[in-house]
Amino acid sequence: MDLKFIKYEKRNHIAYITFNRPERMNALHPPCHIEMDGVWDDFVADKSAWVAIVTGAGDKGFSAGNDLRWTAENRGQVTEGLRGKGGFAGITARYDIYKPIIAAVNGFALGGGFEIALACDIIIAAEHARFGLPEPRVGLMAAAGGVHRLPRHIPLKIAMGMMLTGKHITAADALRYGIANEVVPLKDLIATAEKWAAEIMECSPLSVQATKEAAMNGLGMPVQEALAKHYDLQAKLFRSKDAIEGPLAFSQKRTPNWTGE
Repeated sequence: MDLKFIKYEKRNHIAYITFNRPERMNALHPPCHIEMDGVWDDFVADKSAWVAIVTGAGDKGFSAGNDLRWTAENRGQVTEGLRGKGGFAGITARYDIYKPIIAAVNGFALGGGFEIALACDIIIAAEHARFGLPEPRVGLMAAAGGVHRLPRHIPLKIAMGMMLTGKHITAADALRYGIANEVVPLKDLIATAEKWAAEIMECSPLSVQATKEAAMNGLGMPVQEALAKHYDLQAKLFRSKDAIEGPLAFSQKRTPNWTGE
């Protein structure tokens, strides 16, 4: 895969995705979104990739969101064909990724950068990280899902206070509000994300994916309707090799050998 603005590598069932524009605080422009569409397509298709860790290059910015400088410099440019199918960073409008995604927030996660993190399943933040949706301060709105996801993550009044003022919050505040799962020193950020990934991979990858699919698709539904919706998913899971391996390993008092099949 020929990537100019994204670093993408896979090791030990983990896909590492790094926004690689540190000179722009890892702000993203249309070519980044196109590259990220391809990265997510590859991650979904690769059965050996079980968890993704998303971060930014350097120690200042996870992503400062939309590259407003690029937008200003290219306002008259034709951008047809430069719009990612999956939304901002290929992820904010994509709803078919049931593998777990961990955001390792290594600095500012603002605007679209915060929207990327909100679209992930788990957020690990460095102590100096900052979060916010400052779009109204530049005449815009957090239209890549931020205005909808944030009020579903935290109490409405706190979310509205953040969105209507465009103010940033600290990593400690993000942890207190329940946005971040853990806050650690920057030097421990990737190792902590890898620890979470390792704990996830102690479970069957098929079970993890079925769990995410059922949970995400059931949001907003009455419990009875959500339960009915995942019966077929549950039946498919119970027919898998991993569903045989799990109870067998438990009975034999050994670590399961998950295959994802």
